[in-house]
Amino acid sequence: MAKAKKKKVAPGDVASKRYASYRYELSDRLECGIALTGTEVKSLRDGAAQIKDGYVVISKGGELWLHNVHIAPYPPAYHANHEPERVRKLLAHRKEIDKLAVKVAER
Repeated sequence: MAKAKKKKVAPGDVASKRYASYRYELSDRLECGIALTGTEVKSLRDGAAQIKDGYVVISKGGELWLHNVHIAPYPPAYHANHEPERVRKLLAHRKEIDKLAVKVAER
């Protein structure tokens, strides 16, 4: 019998961190973009992402950075591939970042 594909949370999602809702209390959700290279986009479309240990850091410049997310190299682009675990910038509105920074500072 063939293996069933992993179910995605919503249409268009390429990866999800479903286990986080069991381990943590999620009070707010923030939807933002990620600055990616071409081979990372193709690899994500193939479903080759692992975000289990991923986390976000707010830098002193007020930017969001995604750490410890593994996006597998895209096999056909072996000569011009990306680094699988590089730090990626998250794209969000300034008001959302400031609101998030205030909540983190409260704790």
